[in-house]
Amino acid sequence: MNAAEHLLGEAALARHGERVALECAEGTLSYRALAGEVGRATNALRALGVQPGERVLLLLRDTPEFAAAWLGTVRAGAVAIGLNTKLAEDDYRYFVADSAARLLIAEDRLLAAIGSLTAELAREQRLAVAGTPPAGCASWRVQLRRASADAQAHAARPEDPAFWLYSSGTTGRPKGVVHAHKSVLSAGQVQREVLGLGPGDKVFATSKLFFAYALENGLLGPLALGATAVLHPDWADAEEAQALVARHRPTAMFSVPTFYRRLLGLPAERLGAFREVKHYIAAGERMPAAILEGWRSATGRDVLSAYGLSETFCVSMATSPGAAATPRTGKPLSGVDVRLLDADGGEVAAGEPGVLWIRHPALSSGYANRPEATHEQFRDGWFCTKDVFVRDAQGFYSHQGRCDELMKIAGQWVQPADLEEAVLGLPAIAEAACVPVPDADGFERLALFVAARGDDAQAAVAAAAAACEQRLPRHKRPKWIRSVEELPRTATGKVQRFKLREILERELDAKE
Repeated sequence: MNAAEHLLGEAALARHGERVALECAEGTLSYRALAGEVGRATNALRALGVQPGERVLLLLRDTPEFAAAWLGTVRAGAVAIGLNTKLAEDDYRYFVADSAARLLIAEDRLLAAIGSLTAELAREQRLAVAGTPPAGCASWRVQLRRASADAQAHAARPEDPAFWLYSSGTTGRPKGVVHAHKSVLSAGQVQREVLGLGPGDKVFATSKLFFAYALENGLLGPLALGATAVLHPDWADAEEAQALVARHRPTAMFSVPTFYRRLLGLPAERLGAFREVKHYIAAGERMPAAILEGWRSATGRDVLSAYGLSETFCVSMATSPGAAATPRTGKPLSGVDVRLLDADGGEVAAGEPGVLWIRHPALSSGYANRPEATHEQFRDGWFCTKDVFVRDAQGFYSHQGRCDELMKIAGQWVQPADLEEAVLGLPAIAEAACVPVPDADGFERLALFVAARGDDAQAAVAAAAAACEQRLPRHKRPKWIRSVEELPRTATGKVQRFKLREILERELDAKE
């Protein structure tokens, strides 16, 4: 099977050919028109010498051009790799080297970010530019204009690589997560199974398409259902997201807790458009109760939680409508198996924390060029997420954090997220994150970092200290509370806790 053919082949077009596949500020594109653009991209890649199995990097904004290039790469039997558009030259050099990419397709307005790599790849005939290319460099759009829309799909096997997703790099260099054509068969499951979406519905994701969460729920999932994906080329801020929702009126919006917090910072009258959206979903980090309650109060809508990984590509568990009264992560989707294990590999009882192992139809085959990491986390069809969950008596799972963050203090388990919950929602505090840091005697202690809402960092620290004193038992209170201008995050919005830990470790080292 070929994943692109699954989404846009003759059978799919017979069902949805005249429906709107993509909608953006410039207009709409039907499924049949998108299939034609994908065919041109397939033929353009072949004209540029790309062979099945070779990697193609895409440094493009979230436009129909990205969608056609990604799907065209897969249709040609090559391996599509979307890249974050907000990185530095060293990062792009890493991706080029790690993937051994045959070709980079880059938008002209993004060439400055790759610096001298532009000339190097052009000399090696490994660069095609969408827009105005530098002298001696191939033009992607000229190749597209020359190409026929009729392209034979590569006869891929279900297990053949179709795309990579680079991990967010919260603990080091990003890893290339290898996915096969068969992974796309699971795309859109949460939209169909939990939200009941289908043909005619519109879906908007605030995250970008290089990220697994948005790739599934902002593009491939809608295409699998005959729905419409609403695309926005750039990184939307709260004001832009509000305008997009008002203009396109999506049925469902996929975002992250941090972005919902930003939207709640808009004037109350601007939130009216969000009342028209039927479903809201959040993933990527734990949803604070204050944000959940604030969104319900402002819009009359619940935010459902979802959990997925680059390694599963698709959402693995979610809360369903009517079950979002508390910030639980949810229950596994059909066909997804999970188990919670303790440090000795035994299954834990309900109410006890355990590391989540998952078996998913779209599970990656492993990490590219990382045999040791692959062996460590991929075992007999299961994947060790290194995320800690608790299962309640109703069968709902609640994300507690990473297994390397869960710790015992005074003989009792402590999850840093408990401290964050204690201070989030305070008027003086915009963001909070807690990390374990060893004290002078080598014992793990808790450090709480807060970002002020406004310019008064001292007030934020004081408010956090008072809240922890009032709301937390002694063994859960932080040893250190520090302020930062903003929390360090990856491009996908996850807090880089190791950077916070380094801030305090440098401070403590300087005092010794």
